[in-house]
Amino acid sequence: MCRILIVEDDELSRDMLSRRLQRRGYHILIALDGIQAILAATEEQPDLIVMDMSLPLVDGWQTTRRLKADAATAHIPIIGLSAHALAGDREKAVQAGCDEYESKPLNLDTLLEKMRVLAYRKEVG
Repeated sequence: MCRILIVEDDELSRDMLSRRLQRRGYHILIALDGIQAILAATEEQPDLIVMDMSLPLVDGWQTTRRLKADAATAHIPIIGLSAHALAGDREKAVQAGCDEYESKPLNLDTLLEKMRVLAYRKEVG
């Protein structure tokens, strides 16, 4: 079973996404901020991280940089999410270390396809 770490501080967004992914057979781990995300990624070694970029304490940009700089977590694919999709945000997310980027509101089919591609890359990579 594929384990997904959802890093999202907004309860409604987190609940909606986690329920939809659980119904599709994913095992869901939750972190509410960047600090929890770093701890969970290090301890749990999820198969993929879905990271909101606007987080309290340590934002998603810095959290992603930290995860990708650590040999223990650098291999974990990260999909960055942002509700404030501005020109250049995708490039900024990739520069921070995100493997993919999706703006909110999420299109679940698009997100699932990106998750499948990243999981395949991880398996063959």
